[in-house]
Amino acid sequence: MIAGRPLVVLVGPPGAGKTTVAEELARRWDAAVRDTDRDIETAHGATVQEIFIDHGEQHFRGLEEHAVATALAEHDGVLALGGGAVLSAATRTALVGHQVVFLDVGLSAAASRVGLGAGRPLLLGNVRSQLKSLMDARRPLYTAVATYTVVTDELDAIQVADRIADLVGARR
Repeated sequence: MIAGRPLVVLVGPPGAGKTTVAEELARRWDAAVRDTDRDIETAHGATVQEIFIDHGEQHFRGLEEHAVATALAEHDGVLALGGGAVLSAATRTALVGHQVVFLDVGLSAAASRVGLGAGRPLLLGNVRSQLKSLMDARRPLYTAVATYTVVTDELDAIQVADRIADLVGARR
């Protein structure tokens, strides 16, 4: 393991299971887990939703780009990125050379997992329609940064973690 280099970076849309799978991988590898959305919330004393409402998406994306760059440089465990992190060209470039796993999920599975989108500012209103738009727009970006793709629709977090461990190798 290289100090300051994540074991694996998880990307994907809301409802793919990034945070849950990151926690499972960290547990089995006895590694730290980090989530860039949580980093932003901790650093700014506000939820992602509050930052979106109070300052707008563009402001949040700047915070997110910085949080991802910082985490990539200093975190040596399992890293989960926010669903929109791949929208940044700088973030996509920073991910080059990392073990990135795209947790792909179909619309039905994602919609059932995110529920009414509480706490997800870009999913307010018609959750299913908003989610479909996000997924359609971002899928090429997730695919572009991914070293591997795991479809999570029919899998629980343990099964997804098993597949990721097989793909990236037993890291610990």
